[in-house]
Amino acid sequence: MSRDLIETLVNTPYVSRFGVRLDCAGDELTGILPYDESLIGNPLLPALHGGAVGAFMEIVAAGALLTEQPLTRLPKPIDVAVDYLRPGRPQDVYGRAIVNRSGRRVANVRVEAWQNRRGSPIATLHGHFLITPTSTEE
Repeated sequence: MSRDLIETLVNTPYVSRFGVRLDCAGDELTGILPYDESLIGNPLLPALHGGAVGAFMEIVAAGALLTEQPLTRLPKPIDVAVDYLRPGRPQDVYGRAIVNRSGRRVANVRVEAWQNRRGSPIATLHGHFLITPTSTEE
């Protein structure tokens, strides 16, 4: 069920507008936000718009939750806090999520987004998501 939901997530108009890709290699999911000129928020630097970077990390978090366990619905954000650490340059952004805790209704996720080096993130996200796991008690 979750594999179908990953396709649903990637094909939603919101996600496809950004062109986000979710690549699975082994047990790791990496999100890729391809650079597009429309993502520039500050043309003087130039720097990516913080909202685009934040939305990308939220998408990566949802994708990680879908790969972590079988869910019946797409995860919904309850609260999200984003720390912007460096300006995002006009190039692709990569992101990986760590699911810190996943309960029956709520999951806690942390995402890091980077460009040149994973050790130098441009932003991080901490969030709680409403989830609906498939029932194994039936």
